Amino acid sequence: MTDDRSPRLVWTDDGAPRSDRFGDVYFSREDGLAESRAVFLAGCGLPDAWAGRDRYTVAELGFGTGLNIAALLDLWRRQRPAGARLHVFSVEGFPLTREEAAHALSAWPELADVARALLDVWPLPTPGFHRLDLPQFGCTLDLAVGEVEWALSQWAGRADAWFLDGFAPSTNLAMWSDSVLDRIADLSAPDARVATFTVAGAVRRGLAARGFSVDKRPGHGRKRERLEARRTGAAAAARRPTAAIVGAGVAGAALVRAFRALGADPVVIEAEGPGAGASGFPASLVTPRLDVGDGAIAALFAQALRRAADLYRAIPGAVIAEGVLQLEQALRDATRHARVAAQPIWAPGAMAVLDAAACVDRLGEPVQGGGLLMREALAVRGGAILEAWLEGANVLPFAAAAVETAEAGWRMRDGTGRVLIEADVVVLAAGWGLAGLAPQLPLTPVAGQADWVEGVATPPVAWGGYAVPTGAGLLFGATHARGQTVTQPTAAATEANLETLAARLPGLAARVQAAASRQSRAAVRATTPDRLPLAGEIEPGLFVLGGLGSRGFCAAPLLAEHVAALAAGAPSPLPRELARRVDPLRFKGDL
Repeated sequence: MTDDRSPRLVWTDDGAPRSDRFGDVYFSREDGLAESRAVFLAGCGLPDAWAGRDRYTVAELGFGTGLNIAALLDLWRRQRPAGARLHVFSVEGFPLTREEAAHALSAWPELADVARALLDVWPLPTPGFHRLDLPQFGCTLDLAVGEVEWALSQWAGRADAWFLDGFAPSTNLAMWSDSVLDRIADLSAPDARVATFTVAGAVRRGLAARGFSVDKRPGHGRKRERLEARRTGAAAAARRPTAAIVGAGVAGAALVRAFRALGADPVVIEAEGPGAGASGFPASLVTPRLDVGDGAIAALFAQALRRAADLYRAIPGAVIAEGVLQLEQALRDATRHARVAAQPIWAPGAMAVLDAAACVDRLGEPVQGGGLLMREALAVRGGAILEAWLEGANVLPFAAAAVETAEAGWRMRDGTGRVLIEADVVVLAAGWGLAGLAPQLPLTPVAGQADWVEGVATPPVAWGGYAVPTGAGLLFGATHARGQTVTQPTAAATEANLETLAARLPGLAARVQAAASRQSRAAVRATTPDRLPLAGEIEPGLFVLGGLGSRGFCAAPLLAEHVAALAAGAPSPLPRELARRVDPLRFKGDL
């Protein structure tokens, strides 16, 4: 992508938004809403085409002002099949700002509440996939910011309807290329419909050559004709599988939320209770893995952080503090932090390089060197998150010891051989407990102890160790015993944590040591050889979400949505390239 992604928006004398980049307007001067309804909604046979469907997927090329999607949501809320869910995938290479979109959509007061809901989740124009929740409409919107061919190559969904609303082929050739038409055909459901304002011969011939029946229809306003196209075939049935999740830490809780968003109600198997493992500390950091050498890893964690932050902010009491300072640990870190801050995957200002003086101002005591302020990173209460996402879930208080195939799915047994549950799909999300349930996975245990006190506070800060506010005090640590599985806290580990704290923040360490009481807890995290999570299918119907290491609260929400989508046959929020990086079978040739 180039640096300049502005559509160069101007307003015509009659108030219509126009892109100076492409020399074309976003919607009809006569009535853009009527045009959207006639060309795209009626052109795709809506609402009749979604009658009786549990899930319906619309893909759009050219998100623009959001007008088509606002019109779609308005129709969906009025004529939605009972209990059905709408999934929208839209692509925009040159995104408008929220303010520009608000100005454009204000022309239709009848859409005011729909437009407000859309504007409330309007994303920043960072490249990549952005998942936007519209639960009041039973809708999920995935917006891909980037080149159209890239976006279509990364999407793993199947569209029941296509809104082809790029600027005219004469001004925007990339939106109508043969390779784009190939992608449209590949990503279409068997009975997919296509609607577009253009009747250009190349588009008509291209769709016909790819198996669509193509018809010209009367146009709207000054446009004499428009195009409709359709494949002939039976609609694909939506899958609403019965699902069982093993584990009730942040991975398991995130899976419950993700499956529920798809209309499923999973059962959870958890022997010790929610947060019994590594998710059970009184506070946790939500920070990304920073990488300037591997753009895919950086993009994965940037997307994961955005998604986690959006979801956590919606939970009352979950967020303790926003912004985490990563202190320099070596001379090269100043240069590395500057390169991280310059990556286009972050929103403007999300990553800020601070000098030593600014770090002192933030922390209230002298520090050596500067740091990187990650403004979108968080300190959270894991307990509040687990409680919110597991509320009302059917949690079976048993220890799962084995998973095996059943006649119609999978079966879980306990240590005595007793059957705990049978389900269409099973997702293993048991942290280090995965080692016993799926020994073929390349996991390594890392035991760690953290300590906390009350009455002491500081903004969230990390280096080789970390200090995190809990709301009532401060949590600090943590030890890192690779290959160890002991979870009994020790005085030696506490002393090691205090030494780590004192070596970097001696003033804070002194306040911690003066605190009246101190508590400790140890847990085991599971890591992989490349330090990336495992998220996907390991056998048909058997899935895993694990190997999260110390990034569970950052990575779990997004990756849980990816795994649930794979299990239910729904569109994933994860670009294909990033899904490959967390595929649990990526090590298969090495085992």
